[in-house]
Parts: sequence; C-alpha cells; structure tokens
Amino acid sequence: MARADREGPRTGGTGDGTRGSGRGAGRPAGLDRERITAAAVRLLDAVGPAGFSMRRLAAELDVTAMSVYWYVDTKDDLLALALDAVHGEPRLPADDGDTEGDWRDQLRLLARENRAMLVRHPWLPGLIGAHPAPGPHARAFSRAVRRVVRRAGLPERGVSGATTAVLRFVHGYGAFEGRVRAPDIEADPATDHPTDVGAAPGACLRGAPVATSVRDRGTGNAPGDGAGADCPDGTDVSDGTDGTDVSDGTDADRLDRDFEYALDLLIAGIEALADPA
Repeated sequence: MARADREGPRTGGTGDGTRGSGRGAGRPAGLDRERITAAAVRLLDAVGPAGFSMRRLAAELDVTAMSVYWYVDTKDDLLALALDAVHGEPRLPADDGDTEGDWRDQLRLLARENRAMLVRHPWLPGLIGAHPAPGPHARAFSRAVRRVVRRAGLPERGVSGATTAVLRFVHGYGAFEGRVRAPDIEADPATDHPTDVGAAPGACLRGAPVATSVRDRGTGNAPGDGAGADCPDGTDVSDGTDGTDVSDGTDADRLDRDFEYALDLLIAGIEALADPA
C-alpha cells in the first residue's frame, strides 16, 4: 500500500522521495496525491471497482495516465488510498480524556456515521476484503469505537468482542444497504462478496423468490409449499408487507428503524455484561 503521508511523487533518483525538483524534472503540474485520491473516490462512487481504471481516472483529471504514476506506484496503491480517505469522513468523539459524555450516545454516533459512509460508497466492502491492512483513518475509527466501548464498564476481555460485534454489525448492514440503494454500481467480481444466498438484495426486498439452501442456490427455485423466505437482512418476504423497492428510497424508514433497533439490542447487551459501577 502506498504511504498515505508521502508528500511528493514516487521515489526517484534523489533518494529523498522526489524525482528531481518541480516541473523541470517532468513532474506534472497541478496534481498531488490528495487531488488524485479524491478523484478516485468520485470515480469509484460513479462506476464501482469493475469500471475503475487508471486511464479513466486520468481522463477525469484531464492528464495522462503516466502522470498519475508520479504519485502512486500501482492501481492497488491508489485504491488503498481511496479506501482510507473515505474512512476519514465519519465524525469521531473527541479523544481528550473527557468521560462526561454518555458512551451510548457516542457509540450510536459512531455506528450511524459508519453506516452512512458505507451507503455513500457502496464499493467499500469489496475493497476492504481486498485490502485487509487498515490505513490510518480506518485505524483511528476502530480505536474510537474501542475507546467508547471500554467506557461502558466491560471487563477488559470483553472490550474486543463487543467492539468487533458493533463493527461487524454495522459493516454488514451498511454493505447490504449500499448495494440495495446503488444497484447500478458494478462490483468487481474478484473482490466483491455478496451478502445474499440466492437473489440480489433489491430483488429480495421486493419480495422475489430467494433460495434458502445451497441446493437451491442458482437454480431459480423458489421455496416450496409457500413457506416464507428470509432475506439476508431478516426481511420476511412471505407476508407482503415489505414489497417496496428500497433502491428508490420508498422503504428508507424501515431500513432506519431496523438499524436503530438492532443497534439498541447491541447496546443493551453491552450494558447487561458490564461490571456494575
């Protein structure tokens, strides 16, 4: 992964992380790593990993593809930078030792911010799987969640498990919701890991038949004898109450309600296992 804190272009003949000085040495004018990374995020938002290429990015920046390589070594390095850049979007509670704020409210803030990030950038889950080593922003977010969870009064051995439970829940929910809300974003089949077992998320929420076992997967067989089928997010498509298409925003209230209720369950579980004050 390219170093996020590297200021100049790729390491060159001077031995100090630069390739000579300025424009005279062939360094492209008007570019820097921050601008390139921001453009990469916008392109990923628009076309997803499968549609992303360095040539397409260069066209968006109105430069040549080789100009981009002055600042990143490889496409994977740039994707890792984009991945970490969006992890800098969520608001974090102040890390100033203040213990006056309610840890529950702070944990809800972190969970909501993380979910919103995943929905804004539906390509994130696939890239997280392809780039498991977190960058500085991702590490800062995880530390913030752990810091808040520790204030709940859990025994030290439980802090890691509770932190993981919150992060995994939000990641799974946000990944599913992001794919529902942006069905036209083409995923990269090499990195994307669908959350469903037999139907696209949007089709699941619209009440389409869902394969409920490995045997049915990919066969198009609907569950037999009229039994209800559960979508990956827990929706029962047999009762006809959740037949709207979430991709157009008409069922946003249900997604919000279910997220908040599940988050309340997690927080209640943490409270129940915490040591009495």
